[in-house]
Amino acid sequence: MLYFIPTPIGNLADISLRSLDILSTCELVFCEDTRVSKCLISLLNARFDAQIHIKNFIPLHSHNEKQFLKDVDVKIFEKNVAYLSDAGMPGLSDPGLGLVEFALKNHIAYEVLPGANAALVALVSSGLCRKEFTFLGFLANRGQQRQKEVEGLLKSPHPSVVYESPRRILSLVECIFEREPARELFAMKEISKKFQKSFKGRAESVLSELKMANLSGEWVLVVAGSEDEAGGNLLCERDILELPLPLKTKSKLLAKLNGKNPKELYKKLLLSQN
Repeated sequence: MLYFIPTPIGNLADISLRSLDILSTCELVFCEDTRVSKCLISLLNARFDAQIHIKNFIPLHSHNEKQFLKDVDVKIFEKNVAYLSDAGMPGLSDPGLGLVEFALKNHIAYEVLPGANAALVALVSSGLCRKEFTFLGFLANRGQQRQKEVEGLLKSPHPSVVYESPRRILSLVECIFEREPARELFAMKEISKKFQKSFKGRAESVLSELKMANLSGEWVLVVAGSEDEAGGNLLCERDILELPLPLKTKSKLLAKLNGKNPKELYKKLLLSQN
């Protein structure tokens, strides 16, 4: 059986009793970084007398995942084995997704355990989400792609959750401030750790506070959804089809919307009227 086990993101006590029980039955673990996982197991044994005795730590991360999964013998999963990322939920802005896909493809029994997750802690703490939200993980580091992603999250009708490094959190909030200084933000760093801290308010005030703050540590930023009701300013296909416009104009607008060939769309519109 393959288990994906969330690891503490700051406080060792965030590990679950179930995780400790399962790890105590494993002789082998796959891990993002063997050094981090060995240290974690040592700390868990010392703190909770967990009786975890892993004999084999196998590195499995984004750099070796493809080749490793190509060569691995599926018989290795006949015993209890676990996957550990360095911190938090495997497969969510952390390695592990490739192993899930491999398990599905090869009919390997697996289970994902619940556990520590920074995105959900920040989202609930923000008070900005009632029902739906968008998780974006880490944005592009720089350039036009980053600008495009920022503009996209500002258009979202739902709160957006973003992971960010201490080197870029200030520039990200500055970028939002330049576009919408009144947008509500919630920034939280070092979740579950001793120096956990949060900042909430409009982009203008959060930016001012961050300029005076110690930015070290990992950050989660929650951006309030757009005030436009459910993206009410965005056109959909039905809106375009209902407009009193010539078919050629409609086909061009639809092509812009979905990236299809306007001539082919025009033919379909003609046929639909016959």
